[in-house]
Amino acid sequence: MGVERTANSTPPHPVWPISAKYVRLQPGPMKLDHLISRRLFLILTGGSALTPLAARAAHGVPAALDHFILGCNDLDRGIDFVEQHTGVRAAPGGVHPGRGTRNALLSLGERRYLEIMAPDPAQNVAPQISRLAELREPRIVGWAAHPGDLTQFSAHLREAGLQFDGPRAGSRQRPDGTLLRWQTLTLSDNPDGLLPFFIEWSPNSVHPSVDSPQGCRLRHFGVATPQAGALKKLTDLLQLDVSVSLADKPALRAAMAGSKGDLSVTS
Repeated sequence: MGVERTANSTPPHPVWPISAKYVRLQPGPMKLDHLISRRLFLILTGGSALTPLAARAAHGVPAALDHFILGCNDLDRGIDFVEQHTGVRAAPGGVHPGRGTRNALLSLGERRYLEIMAPDPAQNVAPQISRLAELREPRIVGWAAHPGDLTQFSAHLREAGLQFDGPRAGSRQRPDGTLLRWQTLTLSDNPDGLLPFFIEWSPNSVHPSVDSPQGCRLRHFGVATPQAGALKKLTDLLQLDVSVSLADKPALRAAMAGSKGDLSVTS
């Protein structure tokens, strides 16, 4: 199951291919056992010139978390689901032109929000996230972090020899006609989809957490994987203080609280 609801209970407490000679991080069949460059290997084992700002594991919500995406094959079903469990109804956010999706939003506190995403039947294109059409039960399909100035952040990654795409401009038109603008940067490799993409909002755009429906707060957001040690090194390298826990299967996990109770979701 991708969802667990409790009655006001407290919930339990990001790899790039590089054009160089490659070494293996760890032996074995796990998905995080992928090829990395010798330079990145040295970085992960202590020889890095890029010192992470966040060198500890978080025990709640990552400071840089901007939003996470709860995917569903039908937007109304996703909105109803969240309202049923939390008592807060997300408001329609708008469409992503050319990406085949539309969304609804609710605030999770200062500079944080939930994005419920589903295919947009009005667009004759496949959704950018292909698995959306299969999700009858809402599940986490990704998350975003705001590291600050993306130009500076990309320079740090470039200096370390890490591959990425961006920054690229993005936009979405709200139902009232207002156009929101942002830039994003995505990693060239994202093992098991556990790492975020990175976002910088235009200074002329109102952050969705400000004017989306209020009443929910994010109590926990973390990642779980069979190779927690390796992933923790990567999140430290990316300056992310996200909680990384050991688990049999890779997963993103979140818990939020509303007036009606707590809602826990997973990928």
